[in-house]
Amino acid sequence: MSDPTNWHGTTILGVRKGGKIVIIGDGQVSMGQTIMKGNARKVRPLGTTGVIAGFAGATADAMTLFERLEGKLEQFPNQLTRACVEMAKDWRTDRYLRRLEAMMIVADKNVSLVITGTGDVLEPEHGVVAIGSGGNYALAAARALIDTDMDAEAIARKAMKIAADICVYTNTSVTVEMLDAV
Repeated sequence: MSDPTNWHGTTILGVRKGGKIVIIGDGQVSMGQTIMKGNARKVRPLGTTGVIAGFAGATADAMTLFERLEGKLEQFPNQLTRACVEMAKDWRTDRYLRRLEAMMIVADKNVSLVITGTGDVLEPEHGVVAIGSGGNYALAAARALIDTDMDAEAIARKAMKIAADICVYTNTSVTVEMLDAV
């Protein structure tokens, strides 16, 4: 598998604050130095599971992983962490799946997680998590804003705007999904 830190073309950010969880993703799809699409939808709810997710990486690979995670959530209802660990095990060990190049942020009312193809299932600190080419910019901005009076959605939108101003692979055409959190 190639190094996910070299993938370009997206920023996904999750912010958990004040009883809300927001996952926001930009819409830019880039091929090299060319913007192929500016309004892609990289964040979505997973069926009727009460889980929202966003991806960075190859689109077809991410869709495959979304489907796999939905299957694991059917197997382990209301157990997002367990479903993610089981999917990460499959992703790492299955000959087909381990070639998939994507990362995911997933969240339900209780937990936010990052899932990678190397078998990692990570819970972020400080209620903020980000992936993708502009992820570090969005993460830094959101971390700086988390202690302000801004709500989760306002923090996510402002942090994405900052990331888009810095990262050429991130734009301001965003998709936002939100859940009530515990």
